[in-house]
Amino acid sequence: MFCGTVAPLHAQTATDTTKQLPATRSEMQQSFAPLVKQTAGAVVNVYAAHAVQARSPFAGDPFFEQFFGGQFNGPPRVQSSLGSGVIADPSGIIVTNNHVIRDADTVKVALSDGREFDSKVLLKDESTDLAILKIDAGEPLPALPLADSDKVEVGDLVLAIGNPFGVGQTVTSGIVSAQARTRVGISDFDFFIQTDAAINPGNSGGALIDMSGKLIGINTAIFSRSGGSIGIGFAIPSNMVRAVVETAKGGADTFERPYIGAGFQNVTPDVAEGLGMKQPYGALVTNITKGSPAEKGGLLVGDVVLSVDDVRIENPDGLGYRLTTAGIGKTVKLDVLSRSKEKSVVVVLEKPRADSPDNQMTIGGKNPLSGAHVLKLTPNSAARLHLPSDTVGVAVDKVFPNTPAARIGLQPGDIVRGVNGAEIESVADLSKAMSSNPTLWRFEFERGGAIIRQIIR
Repeated sequence: MFCGTVAPLHAQTATDTTKQLPATRSEMQQSFAPLVKQTAGAVVNVYAAHAVQARSPFAGDPFFEQFFGGQFNGPPRVQSSLGSGVIADPSGIIVTNNHVIRDADTVKVALSDGREFDSKVLLKDESTDLAILKIDAGEPLPALPLADSDKVEVGDLVLAIGNPFGVGQTVTSGIVSAQARTRVGISDFDFFIQTDAAINPGNSGGALIDMSGKLIGINTAIFSRSGGSIGIGFAIPSNMVRAVVETAKGGADTFERPYIGAGFQNVTPDVAEGLGMKQPYGALVTNITKGSPAEKGGLLVGDVVLSVDDVRIENPDGLGYRLTTAGIGKTVKLDVLSRSKEKSVVVVLEKPRADSPDNQMTIGGKNPLSGAHVLKLTPNSAARLHLPSDTVGVAVDKVFPNTPAARIGLQPGDIVRGVNGAEIESVADLSKAMSSNPTLWRFEFERGGAIIRQIIR
């Protein structure tokens, strides 16, 4: 059964001469096989293992611990994860996803020829969901050159290479469905290449390549209601991959975002109309840190950043991506709309300012916050904790497991606003408040812009 109308057969006469049937046998036998042979050797399998202590349901029960001595926990069991990786340098440098090797005790890499190697983790970065490994194969390895992902266009043919479900190396084809996808919720840097090439569990960390055999992205996640591919996959652009790889090659074990010292928000249609903009795009400056690169460059609160080095900026995520791929120490040109006039400002991107050891501590003792590491917020630590850069106060940086702080549900990013009626503005304020020993604790925490109040005996 058909809905609508069906054109009569004679109406199918072709008038578009730009699309033609294959005219020769060779045209009918076109294949991706030569491209796969050229690139597949640079895609590897990554096996990560993590030992987990098996915990008995009777552990912690006073009755059973009294009679059985507390010997309830069984032998450690090994949790394994499987993913893919890409050889980014012939010396044995491999890039994969951070979530593939997160918390792993050992990471093994299997080459396409069957050889396996123990790997050393050079760098792990949760914000980009990238990790860099190193293996010593004793010889140069086939590596994929990195393309300029800014030149990738919607409609370009691509191949995805990886190890889905552990069945072995698999190649799928498709096109670039969209560029600069944001608000995907995969990592802090929401700026992805979307493809309809089939990506499934195990493909994470694998290669998305163009028709010249260059890496344009690291396959990272899929949108799916069933767990399998439905043609919506996301890859981290190769320009971001390049920045992280170069950081690891330079000897750093962490990847840092450049510091600009300004806060940004989306330009809504209402804001655009108020500023006289024909279209809502760009990043609206909401605050400037004193003495920051943004202030030195002449950026003002209320300015709208329209482009970076002549590349249009759609939103703050796009701005963050451009600044990050530019790198620390680089000079960038920002075209901005300032006071109804367009102008250009030059900003030198600086290294993030380190958090002072005097402004952080791990809370101990017999109190509900014992086991929480807290610090006074700076633009650097605020960004790391996914908070607005202008957020002030004392925030939870880490919560150690099986501690009072973990049991009351404290989370990294929570801001301690009050303890027993005392306002908390510094680590010293919190330290003083926690030194008391009341029978009743009253806390005020800020989480996601909302105030949470707890009373604990």
